[in-house]
Amino acid sequence: MAKINRNYLSLPGSYLFSRIGEKIRCFQEQHPEADIIRLGIGDVTQPIAPAIISTLHDAVDEMGDAETFHGYAPDLGYEFLRSAIAQKDYRERNCDISAEEIFISDGAKCDCGNIQEIFSTDNRIAVCDPVYPVYVDSNVMAGRCGKYDPQTGRFANVIYMPCTKENGYVPQLPEEVPDLIYLCFPNNPTGAVMKKDKLQEWVDYAVYHGSVILYDAAYEAYISEAEIPHSIYECEGARKCAIEFRSFSKTAGFTGLRLGFTVVPKELEAEGTALWPLWARRHGTKYNGAPYIIQRAGEAVYSAEGRRQVLSQVAYYMENAKIIYSSLRSAGYEVSGGVNAPYIWLRTPGRMTSWEFFDYLLEEAGVVGTPGSGFGPSGEHYFRLTAFGDRKRTIEAVERIGRL
Repeated sequence: MAKINRNYLSLPGSYLFSRIGEKIRCFQEQHPEADIIRLGIGDVTQPIAPAIISTLHDAVDEMGDAETFHGYAPDLGYEFLRSAIAQKDYRERNCDISAEEIFISDGAKCDCGNIQEIFSTDNRIAVCDPVYPVYVDSNVMAGRCGKYDPQTGRFANVIYMPCTKENGYVPQLPEEVPDLIYLCFPNNPTGAVMKKDKLQEWVDYAVYHGSVILYDAAYEAYISEAEIPHSIYECEGARKCAIEFRSFSKTAGFTGLRLGFTVVPKELEAEGTALWPLWARRHGTKYNGAPYIIQRAGEAVYSAEGRRQVLSQVAYYMENAKIIYSSLRSAGYEVSGGVNAPYIWLRTPGRMTSWEFFDYLLEEAGVVGTPGSGFGPSGEHYFRLTAFGDRKRTIEAVERIGRL
């Protein structure tokens, strides 16, 4: 008789954004006339930049010619893209990362979820609280997190690092030493950032204890302040303790095209074993590579014109963030984020739970956000709004909230 992976039964409820989608569908069925503005899921709204579209067209034409046709991509990804990434994202920031240490994929979410496969299930993980749900959920699926306590909203074998208003939404070094440490900065969902000296402390901590930092830098393009590191490899010793994930989804609007990459330094080891060959084996065995035309589009992001156009889109979203932030403050809300990240983190009014506030906004204002408790117990009584909406609709959304 076939048996299931019973670890899946330990997952509480449905995936956060699936639950949000279901609540919206139910509301729309009951109120078909409702005009709903969605500032919940971090999906982009601006079209792909012209320089990238032009490259996509050229790459499609290549696929129609026998002389320039491309089949399976190389295991690590095409060299032209990996070299562009190594030069523009790392070497120009004085980070010692080579093209051979870059693995092209179809997005950071997949890699953040899959990276745990190369580590033993005996490892203890540490996560920020609140945190992007994929980090915890993928480890629950692997059987690494222990029993779930519905009263606390926590798993027994996970080390939770509270990120609260009191500590600026930046975690403190844990007393109980984890084996794997998930960090995401600029942070999703709080929009917080970690300065270089603080990030250096985490690198030193991981090197000293033999821990591995899994660093999600999906939002680095939104950093506006000079003292904030764009990569963990700006810190001394990070090559010995860190894996970094990046995404084109928010940087260049590739949520529908799907492209990302993971950096695994050659010298990174666990138990005296290099991790690069393990991830290379996993990558080659379970993944056939991002399409050629999409990787060519990714290369165009690093062209002079592509870079200019992409940064213009980033500026557009960050202006949205400024509008949301200032409007909510004027309306009396306690807000943070929105400066180095496209997320605004606000405290729910009164003693409303985050799901109560979700329902309140949906029913009374027709605005959708993301309940903070969906990111972890420390997210209760908080709420996330994204800056990825259309400008006109974003302004209308905050005006509706302000009238409540």
